[in-house]
Amino acid sequence: MSETAPGAALERDIAARTDSYFNRTREIAARFGDARVTYALFLRRPVISAPRLMIDWLHAVERARATRFEIEVLHPEGTWVGAGEPIAYLSGSLTQLADLETLFLQKLGPPCVAAHNAYQMSLALPEIGFLAMEARHCAGAEMQEMMAYAAAIGSEAAKREGARGFIGNANDATAHWFGNARGLGTMPHALIGYAGSTLRAAEMFRATYPDENLTVLVDYFGREITDALEICHHFADLAASGALAVRLDTHGGRFIEGLDPGESYAVLERHAPGAIRRYRSHAELHALIGTGVSAAAIWRMREALDEAGFRRVRIIVSSGFTVEKCRVMADAKAPLDLIGTGSFIPDAWSETYATADVIEYNGIPRVKLGREFLLRRKAAGEPG
Repeated sequence: MSETAPGAALERDIAARTDSYFNRTREIAARFGDARVTYALFLRRPVISAPRLMIDWLHAVERARATRFEIEVLHPEGTWVGAGEPIAYLSGSLTQLADLETLFLQKLGPPCVAAHNAYQMSLALPEIGFLAMEARHCAGAEMQEMMAYAAAIGSEAAKREGARGFIGNANDATAHWFGNARGLGTMPHALIGYAGSTLRAAEMFRATYPDENLTVLVDYFGREITDALEICHHFADLAASGALAVRLDTHGGRFIEGLDPGESYAVLERHAPGAIRRYRSHAELHALIGTGVSAAAIWRMREALDEAGFRRVRIIVSSGFTVEKCRVMADAKAPLDLIGTGSFIPDAWSETYATADVIEYNGIPRVKLGREFLLRRKAAGEPG
């Protein structure tokens, strides 16, 4: 293959990025005789099947090498897969497949685990929408693509069970996975720091994007309630029409304005007394009445907005939302409208490792001891 031939760059990338023993296996098989093999691809934990990026990459390799792989997906995209169950069988020439294992596993494991994370989160608060904000927690563009794809697949799986799921994500490049042309979002903390006040940042945004709904971060100066009400009064028309939202992103180092442990308990006693009696761990208690964006904080913001007559102003929350925190919010019936989640989508990275074992050589079943569960199951009435 010449240096300028189609696929040359792909071949160089494969050779450089795969594990060396796979390159050597390919060379040995080419010397002593090729074989048709079948790989079983699986993960050691329950996941949502998300194999599309891997499959698309394998098709690109097929074209570059003028070969053909047989890809049998046992669990269609968006379906649940049990721990250790093969997601797919991959068959073809050993000399064409041996050096691909490192790379196709990279494109399978992380999306499957992230899809499961998004699925669980969506079901934990089925009536609430989510915004995928994981891009800045990703290690480069390829991971960013995998995580957005995964969030969309996990969300669709949850939608089939009645959840609202993810309405979009925060950047343009991967918005297509959510059926959108553009990423969603209004302002970071940096804009408020630049403007010098929360209100001035909102005015700048409105002047620049006059036709868009307005969501304003209100935690920058530690005056969540004060700044939220100032914004609502200033943009009373948007508040009345439902086009205004406030976003709580208070970090875990402090309470929102006006709250402390005692007042947080009091807020929940007014609105969700049962939740404070049902918590089962310190983490759940913290999500209810602790620092940061707690259930008490959300309820306090709702109280303040409603008391001032801004019942149509929505509350958007972010900062540390996991499945467990979402379940606490559901139990406390926290009056939130949208959750932005970032680091949780690619959470538990140590669990994202997909594995592959060759289970057939020239049609003969053979797998390392202890992995017999990966072998193809004979259909009822089939000989052997």
